[in-house]
Amino acid sequence: MITVQTADNALKSFYLDAVTEALDLKANPLLAQIQKSTADVVGKDVRKLVRLGMSGGISAGSETGALPTASEADKVQFVSTLKNLYGTIEISDKALRASATNEGAFVNILNDEMQSLIKSASFNFGRMLYGNGTGFLGAVAGVGTDYELALDELKYVFEGMLVDFVDENGNPIEGATGVKIVSVKRDEYTAVFDKPIGTVVMGGEGMYLHGSKDNELTGLAAIFENDQLYGVDRTNKALLKPYKQANVGEIKESTIQKAIDTIEENSGEQVNFIVCSWGVKRALADYFRQYKVAMPTIEFAGGYKAVSFNGIPVVADRFCPAGTMYLLHTESFKLHQLCDWKWLEGEDGKILKQVPGKPVYTATLVKYAELMCEKPNAQGMITGITEL
Repeated sequence: MITVQTADNALKSFYLDAVTEALDLKANPLLAQIQKSTADVVGKDVRKLVRLGMSGGISAGSETGALPTASEADKVQFVSTLKNLYGTIEISDKALRASATNEGAFVNILNDEMQSLIKSASFNFGRMLYGNGTGFLGAVAGVGTDYELALDELKYVFEGMLVDFVDENGNPIEGATGVKIVSVKRDEYTAVFDKPIGTVVMGGEGMYLHGSKDNELTGLAAIFENDQLYGVDRTNKALLKPYKQANVGEIKESTIQKAIDTIEENSGEQVNFIVCSWGVKRALADYFRQYKVAMPTIEFAGGYKAVSFNGIPVVADRFCPAGTMYLLHTESFKLHQLCDWKWLEGEDGKILKQVPGKPVYTATLVKYAELMCEKPNAQGMITGITEL
């Protein structure tokens, strides 16, 4: 006999490990390369002491001369708040009762919910890796009908997402929060919503993932765009600044190799992972094709396969900005966390909880984590690449 308790036990015993592996290793190729760690977590924050440069006290002297003078390297402390990451599933009481005497139907219900959770979480966590932590999805470019808005970017939106609209001062717009995207017309750069928000959203406003504004992981964009990083002003700290080259145009092997060499020279670390947009990947393949050179494939952590540039995996990601290539030293990144994914349990130890006033049960996965890069100068970005 299938009951709520049966479902609760199944989520605890059989699904948690599978979902954790899927979200940690299968959600995104870049995420799979980043080590998870509970180190440097202090209370609700991540506090990482970072050494800048080298220590002194090393020299070559004469046989009877003075010993070298010690000189400690400069240090800064990175501080960032752990982000609260959630994933929720929902099972109706009717569905549970309908499968009460049919274990196969019950398993299908749970499998469907878990697959939906994994798909949604993979999309959003992959997006966060390339964001700046604000949850920004795009700006309103214009109003079509009351239910349709033109957006300047559709890369980060998908049907079913709940979003909030915020005015130019960062304030939520009344009547335009928790709005569901019901359709995305990608050829027209237009999204259709379940509410007539065209009456309150006029154009120029920002769109954010519902409830996520300024609460997301600190992604790659923050490392390459912000003067402030993890509470430290990088204006006069060259060792905390990444390599950047803009307005490249046609991609060339020499351009990429120069960036790799410069990063290694400046940071002492070797680039081991390259991410680019789909158009850049096509342009790179076309460049080598002109010279009758085949780019070999390589398999790396997480079971992923990619083309190789001098032994370095080159991965195309939908969330990488157009015309952009990131050259990364992934060992400099850590996903600091209190623990891995866990079910949110009540005082009674139950995972599945009835939604008040509704014949529906929900269960929530939670992780408290923050992405931190301890060596920003070991990272690089090439922009303005002509795409194919």
